[in-house]
Amino acid sequence: MRSEPTAALRHRTVEAPAGRLHLAEQGTGPLVLLVHGFPESWYSWRRQLPALAAAGYRAVAIDVRGYGRSSRPAAADSYRLLDLVEDNVAVVHALGEESAVIVGHDWGSPIASTSALLHPEVFRAVALLSVPYAPPGGPRPTELFDRIGGPEQEFYVSYFQEPGRAEAEIEPDVRSWLAGFYAALSADTMPAGDEPDPHFVARGGRLRDRFPAGRLPAWLSEDDLDVYAGEFERTGLTGALNRYRAVDRDWEDLAPYRGAPVEQPSLFIGGARDASTAWMSDAIDAYPATLPGLSASHFLEGCGHWIQQERPDEVNRLLTDWLGTLRS
Repeated sequence: MRSEPTAALRHRTVEAPAGRLHLAEQGTGPLVLLVHGFPESWYSWRRQLPALAAAGYRAVAIDVRGYGRSSRPAAADSYRLLDLVEDNVAVVHALGEESAVIVGHDWGSPIASTSALLHPEVFRAVALLSVPYAPPGGPRPTELFDRIGGPEQEFYVSYFQEPGRAEAEIEPDVRSWLAGFYAALSADTMPAGDEPDPHFVARGGRLRDRFPAGRLPAWLSEDDLDVYAGEFERTGLTGALNRYRAVDRDWEDLAPYRGAPVEQPSLFIGGARDASTAWMSDAIDAYPATLPGLSASHFLEGCGHWIQQERPDEVNRLLTDWLGTLRS
């Protein structure tokens, strides 16, 4: 099912504030903690784990709380960034380490940057994939997302807010929904410029109505899709969606850190065809102030949102080169 070497890959669970966190681990050396986004799992790092291990690192990819084999608290408030940060701290300590480099993709990016912001003594450097760093602050998130949608359609984050609503769309056929969602944000299968934007839902419609039909992106095999679908068919989507439902609590919780920079050494890698890099271009422009330890920003031409899966070789090279500078 996978071409990557897996003999040295180890799975285990550790105690954390979530209750139980599952992780996949490969290699020995300085700890690199990998945090996935929505709707994925530790498996999204399957091509980074062996590469980082081969470069002399202890690479650990977690299932974020609510996903996979990790615990799934019931309350949406249990998916606040503060809680996810403490999960990450607990993983580092459970592995017998004092510090780690943290790498995040999609939702994993703000989880990683907030971990570095709140616990610089634990997270000595941070790499962000796809979603740029923006300091806490600004308008209340749900109000901002409502304005983005407008009267005719809803932004997807607004669509995810109501408990049970997105689940009713996704869970009757998890596999086809995931296939469409992945394809909608992949460079080789995303809708053309004259087609409806899959980040929005027509009022009264469904998100899947805007997915490209019948196409898998080149990075996603049928076996890979089976892995992702199998996890969510077992767990449901509520835990994953609750991350979106906690954004206003994050805004309140992180008020003392409004405008705060992340001072540690950092790296950003984005896809040139990823809407996140276009929407958050102002945040990228502000990096000299908000990420003063930034080594570089890399934008991969012809790449969409699922960056470490679409372009694993380039991402692996950029990560290992940057990690090497931290060692020296």
